[in-house]
Amino acid sequence: MTDLTINGAPHSVDVPAETPLLWVLRDVLGMTGTKFGCGIAQCGACTVHLEGVAVRSCQLAVGDVGTQAITTIEGIGATPEGTKIQKAWLDLEVIQCGYCQPGQIMSAAALLAANPAPDDADIDAAMAGNLCRCGTYVRIREGIKHAARS
Repeated sequence: MTDLTINGAPHSVDVPAETPLLWVLRDVLGMTGTKFGCGIAQCGACTVHLEGVAVRSCQLAVGDVGTQAITTIEGIGATPEGTKIQKAWLDLEVIQCGYCQPGQIMSAAALLAANPAPDDADIDAAMAGNLCRCGTYVRIREGIKHAARS
């Protein structure tokens, strides 16, 4: 049995320690907001926070999480940065197809938590690992700036 704290709530899961956190979230716990993209930690669709740091859940073994708190897209609205990002995304209509957006939002919220006033270079560096097939990068950058100003 592995004990996890996800979005502030305790969860116990009976899975092998090497099971990727992504599959525990989606298949075991039914938290399907975190998306599967590439499976090799290159696209960012599976981004969650581990103690506030953006990580790729597809390559993070659940056994390596330990007692660290996990925040998913389902819980990011309970954080100040997450609330700002979600509002900015809606205000500026950042989303196109939306598939990558949970990962984009998670990375953007981690950026704002670490740097409340990022410039373009900071944004580009923090978001570089998040791919968007629709090419909404300009809107994503503007959404982050909008959230930072709010």
